[in-house]
Amino acid sequence: MLIDLQGKVAVVTGAGRGIGKEIAYTLAREGAVTVITDINQSYLDEVHREFAELGYQGSQYLCDVRDYGRIEAIVQDIALRHGRIDILVNNAGVLGGGMVDTLPEQVWDLNMDVNLKGTFLMCKAVMPIMKKQRSGRIINAASFAAIVPSIGSAAYASSKAGVEQFTRVLAGELGPWNVTVNCYAPGMIPTDMNHFAEQPPERQQRLLDTLTLRRWGSKEEVANVICFLASDLAGYITGTMINVSGGKLATQIPRDAFEKAQAEGEYDLLE
Repeated sequence: MLIDLQGKVAVVTGAGRGIGKEIAYTLAREGAVTVITDINQSYLDEVHREFAELGYQGSQYLCDVRDYGRIEAIVQDIALRHGRIDILVNNAGVLGGGMVDTLPEQVWDLNMDVNLKGTFLMCKAVMPIMKKQRSGRIINAASFAAIVPSIGSAAYASSKAGVEQFTRVLAGELGPWNVTVNCYAPGMIPTDMNHFAEQPPERQQRLLDTLTLRRWGSKEEVANVICFLASDLAGYITGTMINVSGGKLATQIPRDAFEKAQAEGEYDLLE
């Protein structure tokens, strides 16, 4: 079974680097015309060069997902150039935190405005096109923090929990037009934003102890899930959140299984 996105037009926000960039490149490899937005022009320039070298189809736009006027202009331009928008991946996001009693109001607002409101504005802009087509895939970036938040993550976790509930509501509203809406919750995927794999060894071990698979995830593993959700193979999946976390906290103490295997000589925790 092959995933084939030939003839599809995809938009991925915040895709100049990290998971978003990997998602965009994965969609492009599968044949989609892939439009990338980001707030950093140098990232977009790099993507432009790499797309040309790899022979991928697509374009790049400088865009702040908090700016609805700019979003509308980009969506209209895509529609004029390609005649359709089949896939929207709302990847753009920020990670700002702090304890509630000292959390600056502007940090709270930034999380809400980019992570939640930005998702809303992008969806609002593409909905008329997808309704007219009577088809489409909207895939929103939530987070494992929407399931179990961390201390100091009130702003981020609240915004991502909002994304999950927004996704459910929008799925219901777009069902009559055969548009599916889902979200995904990456777990511990090392990126330039979270620096998981750069933390002190003791801290890394504590984090890995919460994972059923006890290893960092990769950007590719997240992108592959998005590619599936964007395809015709996922046509009967909507209104749900896909957990891409390596089984984070699937059981109360995942480390127990590794210690048992270690005691029986079947596993080395230092591998």
